[in-house]
Amino acid sequence: MPRFETQKSPMVPYHIRQYQDSDHKRVVDVFTKGMEEYIPSTFRHMLMLPRTLLLLLGVPLALVLVSGSWILAVICIFFLLLLLRLLARQPWKEYVAKCLQTDMVDITKSYLNVHGACFWVAESGGQVVGIVAAQPVKDPPLGRKQLQLFRLSVSSQHRGQGIAKALTRTVLQFARDQSYSDVVLETSALQQGAVTLYLGMGFKKAGQYFMSIFWRLAGICTIQLKYSFPSA
Repeated sequence: MPRFETQKSPMVPYHIRQYQDSDHKRVVDVFTKGMEEYIPSTFRHMLMLPRTLLLLLGVPLALVLVSGSWILAVICIFFLLLLLRLLARQPWKEYVAKCLQTDMVDITKSYLNVHGACFWVAESGGQVVGIVAAQPVKDPPLGRKQLQLFRLSVSSQHRGQGIAKALTRTVLQFARDQSYSDVVLETSALQQGAVTLYLGMGFKKAGQYFMSIFWRLAGICTIQLKYSFPSA
């Protein structure tokens, strides 16, 4: 039987339990808002890239030299910043849309009805404030049985209470109970808080790659992490 964690500290209490269909709307809200929070940090990261700074300075300067108009240069900078903001927004919006059209359309079907998979929520004050999911890796390395951690997210108002760590521990315990040899996951290098959390819990870096040309140009790689059980 899965073990669920209840927090009993002086902070606001929470309880981790298995997903129910009545949670769907709130789960989608927590996930969507959690992912879209990375849009501003993606924009700031892209803004500080040397190639971006060169573009923001070079194009307006060229316009001034050609037209002699500083007003035109200022308008150009404004539109370049707007374009950059839209570029930073688009991949996160596409990622959320893809998830909501695939596994998160029917969470019970995608996770609870799949052998060796599960979806959990953290509940506080009768409201879902955190989520995490896990599915078996379809083609693991020879001799390994791997579980992949997905969709970890905690609402902004409930961070700093150990909920993300508790949700991760729930996945690790589930993996032990199901005799998995490893828990694997992928996260963006931009999500430093998540990377720090996982490394602090014993995950090790297993590799990194760029998901697309956009992410390569943006200089943001995807980090692969793995937690291996000692007996595996």
